[in-house]
Amino acid sequence: MPRSDAPRSDAPRSAAPRSAAMLRVDQAGEYGATRIYAGQLAVMGNRAPHAQDIAAMAAQEEAHRQRFDALMAARGVRPTALQPVWKVAGFALGAATALIGPEAAMACTAAIEEEIDRHYTQQLDELGDADPEFTALIEDFRTDEREHRATALAAGAERAPAFPLLSGAIRLGCRVAIGLSQRI
Repeated sequence: MPRSDAPRSDAPRSAAPRSAAMLRVDQAGEYGATRIYAGQLAVMGNRAPHAQDIAAMAAQEEAHRQRFDALMAARGVRPTALQPVWKVAGFALGAATALIGPEAAMACTAAIEEEIDRHYTQQLDELGDADPEFTALIEDFRTDEREHRATALAAGAERAPAFPLLSGAIRLGCRVAIGLSQRI
């Protein structure tokens, strides 16, 4: 008969898969963001309005991805099997919004960052103080994502053609990608 004061043996095992799923989806999101910005810059070039802002945000997203990659390697967490899909889909979304115009490119950023802020906040609530290293990364990156959203709004995201529709569609797609990347 187990001692009543002994730690529950299922606690670490039940927390580890959830943390791995969180890490997998966060890395996928950062990877997707780098692809979106690559698509936007491929269409807009480096002289278009806000191209320097996009390039700076892309560099931050790449740094985030690299830090998540390192944490995944250290913890033995596999990336999502959907990474090839996100490579193409991210680039296509970035290119399509840039083709609509600079405000639409910024609307894409504002919509995605709104969802990522919500997503990271939910993760922080769920993690509590169970994983300080991962929590610190999420908190740090959430601050950057909020700054990206503010940059996009200041650059005219809400002036994009059909902004509410465009934003809603992108946010929905983001939620679907999050759900799929957690599982696959």
